[in-house]
Amino acid sequence: MKTRFALMLMALLPILAACKAQDGTANTAAPTEPATPATAPATETAPSQTEATPTEVAPAASGETAAAETAAAEATTPAPAPASSQPVGPAPVEGTDYVVIANGKPFEPATGKIEVAEVFGFVCPACAAFQPLIGPWKAGLPSDVNFVYVPAMFGGTWDNYAKAFYAAQALGLEDKTHEALYKAIHADQSLKGERGRDTPEEIAAFYAKHGADPKQFLAEMNGFNVSNKTNKAKKFAQDSQISGTPSVIVNGKYMVKGKSFPDMLRIADHLIARERAAKGN
Repeated sequence: MKTRFALMLMALLPILAACKAQDGTANTAAPTEPATPATAPATETAPSQTEATPTEVAPAASGETAAAETAAAEATTPAPAPASSQPVGPAPVEGTDYVVIANGKPFEPATGKIEVAEVFGFVCPACAAFQPLIGPWKAGLPSDVNFVYVPAMFGGTWDNYAKAFYAAQALGLEDKTHEALYKAIHADQSLKGERGRDTPEEIAAFYAKHGADPKQFLAEMNGFNVSNKTNKAKKFAQDSQISGTPSVIVNGKYMVKGKSFPDMLRIADHLIARERAAKGN
């Protein structure tokens, strides 16, 4: 099922690129940076995933069939070895493979835990393509690593889906619906995502198919608890200087770069190992 989903995603995404904060009234760029106009496109295409980092966007290129085959192969390739085993490849280089976040802090600090956070958006095609890799990778993380999803608040429909994520979490539906929602938007296209703003009612109807009561779900989306969590997520992205998704943050200190999605996870493994060593593990 996961392989079929990945292949469907690749059919929609001949060339992978990161999703940028370019489509709403809110933006996760640092306050000193100008907000990107709301009319700017949410995504652009890149020559290949190995030539542009997931947080950069390069001009589109020809040869879409070959690029699609390459991207599909990457998305269905098993993720790099988890951090519980020896990291592979050379040690990451600051500035090239990762950026140190000034005064960075974990999103949800937990005593004795190393945090890995993915800043993502359900409407982001690159995040949908990243999920088949990061899903199995996070499942193999050691017990002293705490993985958290942090929804990006880029305005418009991004914010509705961020609220839906936390509503699903509060109702115990996160694990059941996380990948299913990506599929509904990007493969089945039963939800519009970036193709047009989905209303909270339409989003609630999706969750109703997975056991939610629509009225309760909408009330949760508009509730105080979800408002607090989305505000916290927005601040975390601002403090981490996130400008696109997917972004991986290790222990609040390091924003992973990398040449491809598997390379991002390889670098994250090294940074997790570094943090474990600093703890004496």
